[in-house]
Amino acid sequence: MTDSATTPAADGSGPPQLPAPAREIAAGYAFTGPALDLGALLWDGVCRPDAQVRVPLPMLNRHGLVAGATGTGKTKTLQLIAEQLSAQGVPVFLADVKGDLSGIARPGHGGERVSTRAAETGQSWSARGFPVEFLALGGIGHGIPVRATVTSFGPVLLSKVLGLNRTQEQSLGLVFHYADTKGLELIDLKDLRAVVAFLTSDEGKPELKGIGGLSTATAGVILRSLTAFEAQGMADFFGEPEFDTADLLRLAPDGRGVVSVLELPAVQDKPRLFSTFLMWLLADLFHDLPEVGDVDKPRLVFFFDEAHLLFHDASDAFLDAITQTVRLIRSKGVGVFFVTQTPKDVPSDVLGQLGNRVQHALRAFTPDDQKALKATVKTFPDSPYDLEELLTGLGTGEAVITVLSENGAPTPVAATRLRAPESLMGPVDAGELDGAVRDSPLHGRYAQAVDRESAYERLAAAAAAPQPPAEPARKREKAPAEDPSLVEQVVGSGMFRSLARSIGSQLGREITRSLFGTARRRR
Repeated sequence: MTDSATTPAADGSGPPQLPAPAREIAAGYAFTGPALDLGALLWDGVCRPDAQVRVPLPMLNRHGLVAGATGTGKTKTLQLIAEQLSAQGVPVFLADVKGDLSGIARPGHGGERVSTRAAETGQSWSARGFPVEFLALGGIGHGIPVRATVTSFGPVLLSKVLGLNRTQEQSLGLVFHYADTKGLELIDLKDLRAVVAFLTSDEGKPELKGIGGLSTATAGVILRSLTAFEAQGMADFFGEPEFDTADLLRLAPDGRGVVSVLELPAVQDKPRLFSTFLMWLLADLFHDLPEVGDVDKPRLVFFFDEAHLLFHDASDAFLDAITQTVRLIRSKGVGVFFVTQTPKDVPSDVLGQLGNRVQHALRAFTPDDQKALKATVKTFPDSPYDLEELLTGLGTGEAVITVLSENGAPTPVAATRLRAPESLMGPVDAGELDGAVRDSPLHGRYAQAVDRESAYERLAAAAAAPQPPAEPARKREKAPAEDPSLVEQVVGSGMFRSLARSIGSQLGREITRSLFGTARRRR
């Protein structure tokens, strides 16, 4: 909360000692309700602690953007916002791509730089840590393993991960549709490969004939993509126990929001994977959370780092689904902040929904940089600043800010010197991380992978079962070159007849899927 000595006048006049334009800006941030303190106004190169720049707490489910060149302070801005959200009882999700955010669990170190920043911004700084849960995709790295079943991940996001084109994505959608309607759950990648092989066999082809079928060529592309995906070590991300995104909504015993830090350094060389997994987490929340409308404070604020990776090479349908998810999840009490280098990394339909903006410095060394700078300036409301000059001259830990006021209107553009985080500005060591993971209440639920019976196991069991003697044997299909051992198991005719009988006789229920084709079966 803002220190009372530096609170702007509640009558909207702003501090009287400021020049008139600066006073008008300060008045735009004179909120009466709960708010997060970002920093102090910069005017004519001078930091004014009597003019605080803030963002109303209820407006943080209206989404936002944190942008800026590398090294300008975006990570510390995330830390600063996450700390204050936690302190006000709001859970936070942070994607930690570089491994810099784990320090939020420990009190920060004071010193001359911190003291100077606190004095400049009117901050009463004190060292403190916050309740943190460390997560890791598939358990690769330091954190509670985050896994998804193939069924719940769905065909749209999986197609994005595999790099499939639109036709191949539609064919994969047919495979999921078949598995859903037959109650044939896909837990891991070998389940999916087994069902794809079945649907291209003589026994399986009729199953999809009425809705277009699955061509052998397309099935071959999907199988080869899955094989290559597994060869890169990706199989660990799919399986059980599946992570329940409701665990992102927890509060600590003292009422502070838990900060869930997804540690991504171990998979930062797999950008398509982690960006798509972040979208799965968000889509799963959207799928499960009830509508709550406008709330006094968000149920969760979700920071989507390296956001440009999500949008790169995305199909129009994929972008439409992102746009709709972002637009609708606000009414479920979830705020989403995209973190990237320039606003042009985010499609205009999504950018138009991001009412809270923290823009750190941009560099203009090349013609492309100049073009990006001009495009960024156009995304801000009119202001008394020369934004092109200002954005290239901001120092580390400074930003141009506009947010949504308590009545939902954009605040004036404010050049701001940001406050210092109160937690440790840097990573904690690996041993401490591992200890925190072992002590987590989630460790017992998620640490150990489970491989229960699913499509692959059912097929294998059917293959091992003795066949009726009167049934004529058929010649086995020739195994595709990419993985003869698997398809040899999967496409044996007796096994497929057994599968067809078993899944045809059971009461399979079709899974309800969200905009991204994601689904979750609660067990």
